[in-house]
Amino acid sequence: MKILASALVRHRRLALWSFISIVLFSLIWGVQAFGNLKAGGYDDPGSDSAKVNTMLAKDFGQQDPEVVMLLDFKAGADNPAAAATASDIGAKVAAMPGIQYVSSYYTLGMPSTLKSSDGNEVYMFAKIADQGKVQALAKTIQDTYSGTQGNATVYVAGWGPVTSEINHIIESDLTKAESIAIPVVILLLIFVFGSIVAAGLPLMVAGLTILGSFFWIWVLTQFSDTSTFAINLLSGLGLGLGIDYALLLVNRFREERNHGRDVESAVIATVLTAGRTVLFSGMTVIAVMLSMLFFPQYFLRTFALTGVIAVTLAVLSALVALPAFLLLMGDKINKGRIFKNNIDPDKAGRWASIARFVMRRPVAILLIGIIGLGSLAGLGMNIKLGQVDDRILPSTNRVVVASDQIRTRFDGREGSPVEILVQNASDTQVLSYAQTLAADQRVTRVQTNLGIVTKAGLMPGTAQMFSGYKQASWQRLAVIATVEPRSPAGEKLVTDLRAIDSHIPGVLIGGSAAIYTDALNGISRQLPWAATWIVICVLIILFLFTGSVLLPIKAVLLNFMSLLATMGFLTWVFMSGNLKWLIGDFVVTGTIDSSSLVLVAVMSFGLSMDYELFLLSRIKEQHDHGLSTTESVAQGLQKSGRIITTAALVLAASFAAFATSSVSIMKMLGLGIAFAVIIDATVIRALLVPALMKLFGKANWWAPKWLRKVHDKIGLQD
Repeated sequence: MKILASALVRHRRLALWSFISIVLFSLIWGVQAFGNLKAGGYDDPGSDSAKVNTMLAKDFGQQDPEVVMLLDFKAGADNPAAAATASDIGAKVAAMPGIQYVSSYYTLGMPSTLKSSDGNEVYMFAKIADQGKVQALAKTIQDTYSGTQGNATVYVAGWGPVTSEINHIIESDLTKAESIAIPVVILLLIFVFGSIVAAGLPLMVAGLTILGSFFWIWVLTQFSDTSTFAINLLSGLGLGLGIDYALLLVNRFREERNHGRDVESAVIATVLTAGRTVLFSGMTVIAVMLSMLFFPQYFLRTFALTGVIAVTLAVLSALVALPAFLLLMGDKINKGRIFKNNIDPDKAGRWASIARFVMRRPVAILLIGIIGLGSLAGLGMNIKLGQVDDRILPSTNRVVVASDQIRTRFDGREGSPVEILVQNASDTQVLSYAQTLAADQRVTRVQTNLGIVTKAGLMPGTAQMFSGYKQASWQRLAVIATVEPRSPAGEKLVTDLRAIDSHIPGVLIGGSAAIYTDALNGISRQLPWAATWIVICVLIILFLFTGSVLLPIKAVLLNFMSLLATMGFLTWVFMSGNLKWLIGDFVVTGTIDSSSLVLVAVMSFGLSMDYELFLLSRIKEQHDHGLSTTESVAQGLQKSGRIITTAALVLAASFAAFATSSVSIMKMLGLGIAFAVIIDATVIRALLVPALMKLFGKANWWAPKWLRKVHDKIGLQD
């Protein structure tokens, strides 16, 4: 750190303007990242269901339509007028550039499976040839045909329209979130620093972080699928962490100047103290974010890499651009003063008083804190994991309304069957297996190359309908069920079907319900590895930071308590449908998206470590100056309490603004992280940390001699 500080003192202008120039130049490519982002990414690409999808497309030539249209005829679907209207709509859609084909209930022979149970509504499918135009064409079809068309009411569903709606809403919601978060953040910064110029420095660091990250997101899109939600994460994380780190550095610089150091000495002292804290904080958050690489879904892997990019740029901006700016500006950062604030908090201030109050009764405070957090965690005991579908959009959204037509008016889930592929099976074996499958009460029928199999047996004269269900050594069975595919009921169905002994050597089960099931299994399978990675990395990094064996263990345990409380809170909100009056309406599905929950958990854990490091850095500094543990904690909290509170409020505001989104998983991300950060900065850091450190006493600072040597050698003390 001394080398960095010395280099910045000698080359301050070069460092600042080079950094800014590189960031601005990188935007030439960075702005192109937006067009390369993709929706989805929640599935396990190495699962059986993924293999089935690949084989259906490659070997059976199945081309799932991106757009599903539903035509509702009040006078019934089986009449010439309805057929004429459908023919007219189908011809117009098929004539659109980029449409490969259009099929419907009428062109496919009027099978009852494509007609609603009341006989009034029928399916129409549109296949898009150019995958790069799916969203644009889907939106055009929605805008043109949704609503009344002659004697039909048309609804437009399918993954193409869902993706289009999500991306469109996310884009507008991001603008809305930033318009809310940035004014709140500016007011908080002015309140803390008392001057307009000083308050602007954290925004400078946040701006450089976000703008500089766009280039690396663009690079990421060149090599892998990247989720459309990456920009939302980048915005919240870049704004929050950039401001947090700048808060710490600017406050320390002003404190050092207040103690009589000249500008250069103050900057050097700031980099060696607060800069070291920022570096270790960044290392900790990066290590935690990398845990999402253990999961197979590119939705989570995107966030892992996006997090690494954002945190790295935040650290670089804070440790290179900001100190260089401070060297150039000096005390001019105090210009535009609106009111005076206490740069160097009094030793007997509010935060020290809170710490001393807690340390006089540590056991009682600890018990109350544990009971409170445990009660929140208990709200998550009935948690049920799910996976995103169209219902992450508002219930009034046109694509949700269209999808609800499928859920409520058709006997089976025609567009999302359980797909089963069997290898080297005789027709007798296939028929026997299909009859076993059809016997399940949740199954409407089973489609095979032999025909349709129901509970009553093989329906005569249906074999020709599914002649394409056999290819080489493989045969296909499509199980039409009545349960919602992406739900616990869908998972139970797939689990039960996989448990059936088919007496056939090769059986692969796929389809929407199986994709959902395999995604959950992929997360469950990798979760212990991700958690182990987090614990080991955090313990190592915090030991190198503190030189203590006990403090890192305490930090990890408290973070997990905070995390469990947050998970319980989110379960109460999103599974039970609470707080709609605060965060707006959302569809209650009875489950919580598994991938989003992992994201909230990982990010909350990583960001909470920020405040642990902010607090421990000042406590350790006081202890190294010879103060007792009790006095070190009191003075450390007094010197860091205001910054931790402000940093938490800034980060909470940055993410809480996402709760205004119309997309429920963005609501969960924003509300979850904001809640976790506030709990961590108040209950954990202000109450439980002082209580535990009081109880531990001198043991807080213990480490074996050989470990202390390791710490002294690579702990970046200088």
